[in-house]
Amino acid sequence: MVNTMPRARANEPAKIYILHENDAWTAPLLAALRELGAPHETWHLDRGFFDLAAPPPAGVFYNRVSPSSHTRGHRYAPEYTACVLAWLEAHGRRVVNGSAAFALELSKTAQYAALTRHGLAVPHSLPAVGREEILAAARRLGAPFITKHNRAGKGLGVHLFRSLEALAAYLDGPAFEESVDGVTLVQRYIEAPEPFITRVEFIGGRFFYAVRVDTSEGFELCPADACQVGDTLCPTGDGAHGDSSPAKPPKFQILARFESPLVARYGRFMAAHGIEIAGFELITDKAGNAYTYDVNMNTNYNAEAEAAAGRFGMKALAAHLAETLARSRAGAEASAAA
Repeated sequence: MVNTMPRARANEPAKIYILHENDAWTAPLLAALRELGAPHETWHLDRGFFDLAAPPPAGVFYNRVSPSSHTRGHRYAPEYTACVLAWLEAHGRRVVNGSAAFALELSKTAQYAALTRHGLAVPHSLPAVGREEILAAARRLGAPFITKHNRAGKGLGVHLFRSLEALAAYLDGPAFEESVDGVTLVQRYIEAPEPFITRVEFIGGRFFYAVRVDTSEGFELCPADACQVGDTLCPTGDGAHGDSSPAKPPKFQILARFESPLVARYGRFMAAHGIEIAGFELITDKAGNAYTYDVNMNTNYNAEAEAAAGRFGMKALAAHLAETLARSRAGAEASAAA
C-alpha cells in the first residue's frame, strides 16, 4: 500500500499526530492518549510521499522519529521526516520537537557544539571520517577513550578502548560498525566513581524526574520496555543477560530527589532550541565534574522503574500533547472570530 500524507479537509477536527517509525516504542503513548480520550493518529514515516503545496491537516504534530531507525530497516526515515517537518512548519502547524530539535537529534557533534555554547560541559570529542583519521584522532586524545556513532541511538557504536592497538584491531576486524552518516566520534572516557549515569527527563520543557541507570553491563542504555525483548542492542531491565537474581538492583531507578543547577540550564537549552520533550544523559567523574554526553529527544520510559516510583512519563506526555492541542484549537477559534 502506498503511504501518502493526508492533506487538510474542510471542517475536519484537529487532532494529535504522532510522527514515528517504531510501532513498539509508540504503543505506550497511544495507550495513554486513548485513556485521556484525546483524538490522535499515527504517521509511520519509514516511506511515503506528500504534496508540498497542499496544506497539512489541522492539529498538533509530535515528532518522535529515532536516529536509530536504520537498525529497523528504515534507512531514510530521518531524511523523510525532515522533509515532512519542513512542510508542516511552512504551513504554520504546531510541531512538538520540530526541525531545530530534530537537527540536534541526528548529530552528536551538533549536540555537543550547542551544549558547549550554553556553558554545559561535554566530554572532549573528535569527529572523524576514515580509518586513519579515527586512529589519528585517538592518538591525539590519548587512552582511554570511547568511540561512538555521530548519528546513533541505543548506544550504537559505543566501545571503550584502553590502547591504540586495541582500536586498530577493532577497525580492521569484523566487529567494526560504521556510523550511518560515516562520522565516528572519538571521545574522552569519563570514569565515574560508581558504574552509573543519570538521565534527566523533561516533558513540556519542564523537569519531570531523574533516573539512575546502571552501566555495569555496558553502554547500550535504551529504557524502552520494547528493548527488553529480543533486542540484544538494548540490554535493559533485570535478566537482560540471563541473570534473574532477586538481589540484583534494577537497571533503572527513578530518584526520589534530584537537585542540580543543571536542571535550570537544561531548561534554558531546550527553550533556545525548540525542544519540548527530552532526556539529558550525564556522567559525573571522580572529581565531581558533571558531563552531559547525550540529549535524547525520542525519549522512552521504563515501566518497572515508573511503577516503583509512581511516576509515569507517557501519561504526562499524553497530557502535555492534549493540553497543547486544546490551546491550539482555542487559538484557531480566536483567530477565526477576530
